[in-house]
Amino acid sequence: MTKKEKIKNVLRLLDENYGNIECYLDHENAWQLLIATILSAQCTDDRVNIVTKTLFKKYKTIQSFADASLDELMDDIRSTGFFRNKARNIIKCCNQLLYDYNGEVPSNIDDLTKLAGVGRKTANVILGNIYKTPSVVVDTHVKRVSYKLGFVESQDPVKIEFELMKILPKRHWIRYNTQIIAHGRKICKARKTECEICFLCEYCEKKILKK
Repeated sequence: MTKKEKIKNVLRLLDENYGNIECYLDHENAWQLLIATILSAQCTDDRVNIVTKTLFKKYKTIQSFADASLDELMDDIRSTGFFRNKARNIIKCCNQLLYDYNGEVPSNIDDLTKLAGVGRKTANVILGNIYKTPSVVVDTHVKRVSYKLGFVESQDPVKIEFELMKILPKRHWIRYNTQIIAHGRKICKARKTECEICFLCEYCEKKILKK
């Protein structure tokens, strides 16, 4: 089987088992998703959703985040971890949105990555989910599962992003992330893989089967 055939089969199985999955972070607009994604660094999506449920009721606009008290915002997001840096970045990012982008979240990766606290992962989340621009988001699940499948060789998220862009059909870029997250949470877990029930097992180069 060629690598191209393998990729085609894996993507077909992902579609059959997970279909189109909506973004895991709760949001009503672009700036809310941007802030939620900044908060998601080294934090679970479930925890972020718990925090933002209250956070977005307290801070209802970009301006309110830009004007926020640093100490108060740190307390508001403390449970997401790394709250000092995240709070500083959110306040600075929202000021940038107001004064550099007229209160709009940019729609291209170059401008997005100029924002405080925004790397390529966060930028691609915005591009794919808000602007429907084909993009590859590399989180811990995508990094781990893609490597085990033999899709990528690197351990560097940026290099992985470009490796996946070369081999995955563009139409599949956006949903690959959410499908792999689902797979990484349910079956191909970081601490305990369940290879025996994995529908991708035959295509995995790192599978561990019980004897």
